[in-house]
Amino acid sequence: MDEINRSDDHGSASDSRSQKKVDEDWKQNVEKEKSAPKEKAGFVPPAPDFKFFVTTLAMQASIALGHMPNPSTDKVEEDLIQAKFLIDTLGMLKEKTSNNLSNEETELLENLLYELRVAYLEKEKGKAE
Repeated sequence: MDEINRSDDHGSASDSRSQKKVDEDWKQNVEKEKSAPKEKAGFVPPAPDFKFFVTTLAMQASIALGHMPNPSTDKVEEDLIQAKFLIDTLGMLKEKTSNNLSNEETELLENLLYELRVAYLEKEKGKAE
């Protein structure tokens, strides 16, 4: 019986030490993260801007149309369902912002929509043939 008690006491002391070690490791990792230089420390995001927003959506649609590689995979990945969704989203934005945009913003949105719609129809036509 004494042996069982001793092993239990020894086991709990060991568990306490391993728990303390884990806690210390965690604290050290947090300190390292705090003191490590940030990769994007110099990155300053652009100011929120309608032109930037619609251009970003158009770029995503171009990626989905297979016009350029996906930046995260560096591969050309055609996804016509996603492309249509993004083009339709730009179309919805055009409707919802009608008469609330500058001439420059209106022209940009109309031109992007025209180019993307034509490209989408060409892809759809190619699939049908």
